[in-house]
Amino acid sequence: MLNYDINKEFVFINITFYYLRVIFLEFQKMRHILVIGAGRSASSLIKYLLDHSEAQNLHVTIGDLSEELAKQKTNNHKNARAITFDIFNEAQRKEEIQKADVVVSMLPAHLHLEVAKDCITYKKHMVTASYISPAMQELDTAAKENGLVFMNEIGLDPGIDHMSAMKVLDEIREKGGNIILFESFCGGLVAPESDTNLWNYKFTWNPRNVVLAGQGGAAKFIQEGKYKYIPYSKLFRRTEFLEVEGYGRFEAYANRDSLKYRSVYGLDDALTCYRGTIRRVGYSRAWDILVQLGMTDDSYTIDNSEDMSYREFTNSFLPYHPTDTVEIKLRHAQKIDQDDIIWDKLVEIDLFNPNKKVGLVKATPAQILEKILAEKWALEPNDKDMIVMYHKFGYELNGEKKQIDATMVCIGDDQTYTSMAKTVGLPVAIATLKILNKEITTPGVQLPITKEVYNPILKELEDYGVIFKEMEVPYLGYNPLNVTN
Repeated sequence: MLNYDINKEFVFINITFYYLRVIFLEFQKMRHILVIGAGRSASSLIKYLLDHSEAQNLHVTIGDLSEELAKQKTNNHKNARAITFDIFNEAQRKEEIQKADVVVSMLPAHLHLEVAKDCITYKKHMVTASYISPAMQELDTAAKENGLVFMNEIGLDPGIDHMSAMKVLDEIREKGGNIILFESFCGGLVAPESDTNLWNYKFTWNPRNVVLAGQGGAAKFIQEGKYKYIPYSKLFRRTEFLEVEGYGRFEAYANRDSLKYRSVYGLDDALTCYRGTIRRVGYSRAWDILVQLGMTDDSYTIDNSEDMSYREFTNSFLPYHPTDTVEIKLRHAQKIDQDDIIWDKLVEIDLFNPNKKVGLVKATPAQILEKILAEKWALEPNDKDMIVMYHKFGYELNGEKKQIDATMVCIGDDQTYTSMAKTVGLPVAIATLKILNKEITTPGVQLPITKEVYNPILKELEDYGVIFKEMEVPYLGYNPLNVTN
């Protein structure tokens, strides 16, 4: 009887060991993707990878400072692992990167570099949605020597803008056209059904970026062969107007530097190159009031900000007067008529409220304004956001000037799978899988401007509602009479 029990136990151990070995070997065969950062933009990215994990044999590790946030994004999927991840923990960072086949960094742009260096060391592909920094570009040679794809600027803007623009530009060139005008506009907005305030705007992305938009140097672009510059103080009073079928009229203000992509897009000879940010008509004129007051300044702190009311904050930018109210002083300073809709917009965001406190210690004006607006412009639980992108392509073909307009509107599903999360995260996810499957193989630090990259990604994005509508329209340009301007 004793021998029987021992043998039985021996058989059990062997069977257990066998199955553990099978599980281990299956795990070893799985392809491993490390996603660093589980913020708002990562929702659709993570869902896409997990939705494809069975068919593609993927195991996805999601690392974030908040393990709880990472767990929320995995939704208890069997092919996912959520971990607390500190980018500054060098030992952990290196350990996790070594395990991965592809590393996706959804960190703030300035934190990508250490990840990228480790990816070079351990020969791992890397994907980010951020602009290519000079330090990242310096890794190009090392990435090529190791056969590594370092795909950057593969989100929305930058990302989908690059891919959709290059597709049309390449098509025009292939039929012999010469590009003379390129304009590109993008904006994260609130969907029409959720548009419930006078500004026609709610925060769908990082509020701080909205408050600081346009700062850091003059906007630079070229129109009809003439270089143009708009200082920050004038930026929101120089807008273009756009019409999107089914969604009405929009305005756009210039991005900081529209010239840096001229060579990248092959537009060195184009007469016009302009990139801008889309808002609903009237937003920029009202925002300009806040700029002129000084409320968007982030260069100094206000000593008594903690105990200051919103009304006192507004008054701090206005001259002293023994009898005039804050309202009267602001009207006079900014020359706002009593029946101007701008006034109603300023009232709506509580700038004159004496009962609400700032509650921030030694805050900058920009930080205080961000807090004020966050209360008024937050998306409600059932609100949906909207992405609008608009390209204009002017070209000459057989002596005739022509124009193509391409528009894309994407509406979010809910507060988790927003249109912003879709349009930022899905291109990252699709590129990651195509790199893993060796469908994108060109090595080096790059952005998605080659057919190898943009054709399959744009095609797959259509399945998720990211669809561009291209229209042949009469060429307008800026200077049909060819006069000096």
